Amino acid sequence: MFTKLSFKKYNYLLFILVTAVMFFGVYVISFAKASLTNKQLIGVLMAIVVMLVLSFIDYHFICKLYWVIYIVNIVMLLAVLLFGKEVNNAKRWFVVSDFLTVQPSELSKILLIIFVAMYLCKKNDEEKLSTPFTVIKYLVFIGIPLLLIFRQPDLSTTLCITFVLMTLYYISGLSYKVILIAVLILVPFASVFIWYIQQPDQKLLYSHQVSRILSFIYPSEYGDAQQDNSVMAIGSGGLDGKAFSDSDATTVTDSNLISEQQTDFIFSVVGEEFGFKGSVVLIAILLLIVLQCIRVSRRARDMEGSLLAAGVGCLIGFQSFINIGVATSVLPNTGIPLPFISYGLSSLLSVALGIGIVLNVSAQVKKF
Repeated sequence: MFTKLSFKKYNYLLFILVTAVMFFGVYVISFAKASLTNKQLIGVLMAIVVMLVLSFIDYHFICKLYWVIYIVNIVMLLAVLLFGKEVNNAKRWFVVSDFLTVQPSELSKILLIIFVAMYLCKKNDEEKLSTPFTVIKYLVFIGIPLLLIFRQPDLSTTLCITFVLMTLYYISGLSYKVILIAVLILVPFASVFIWYIQQPDQKLLYSHQVSRILSFIYPSEYGDAQQDNSVMAIGSGGLDGKAFSDSDATTVTDSNLISEQQTDFIFSVVGEEFGFKGSVVLIAILLLIVLQCIRVSRRARDMEGSLLAAGVGCLIGFQSFINIGVATSVLPNTGIPLPFISYGLSSLLSVALGIGIVLNVSAQVKKF
């Protein structure tokens, strides 16, 4: 279970960057909703412990359990649909206590990366990976948990995980011929999909999901107040932000113009309180974390480690892009947390699990 590590190769920079950005997230939460600061701090301390423990557990041991992990993931997602707490017409959470709420779809991100990394390693020949039967099997295996997440409903998490898992398939050696065929199918399908969801009797999406997509395509006709207020908050921060200014003026955060600002729209708090400079620094740190994951992936001792590190890097990169894109009105409004920063124990523990595995991949040496 535990393996010999090379502390010389241990990626201390990645650990320091992740720890620093999580503590910065606690500080940001204090501006968004001060009453949640202590809970977020406890969550960060728990995440650091999880990250450290996972960094000493052999990722090969974890990968051997990939079918068990897959089944546990399916059971969790089914259970939350049947027994989870419903909030705003969505069943995404198990409420354990007033302090602890678990969101299985957040943990599912890492569990699916582990499963897919091992599954693809079993098919590590380009010819095997590109056969229609292998492609269909892969789509079925990932389609089941993705459908369960979509049914919660959680479209944003479904799309984010889909991007990550498709990227891992490409990295593992998928033929460009298959990719070209997929593009030729998806482009007209996307056009038909956009047309269909605008029909009054469409059954695919919920009305609020359709509104968010249409607000992006037709911003003048379907405006989104949440995103407009978010952009206003970011713009009001100017170059240096308001956190250290002497002004007593009411901020957008204080005015409660953006609901749940501590989660999906946390970047608007960063922009308002820390300005353009602070926003750029945060984006740069997130980018460095992704690049460190890619670096570990390239130097991994085997295919499993390479895909695990790449998957975690992709997840952090895609999720950060989506969250910041929504907050700045570049993408349609869809709820997804900003890694390491947004409030929520499940989100923190999910990325901590992923980073812990990446740290183990970075530090492994051959057994003697």
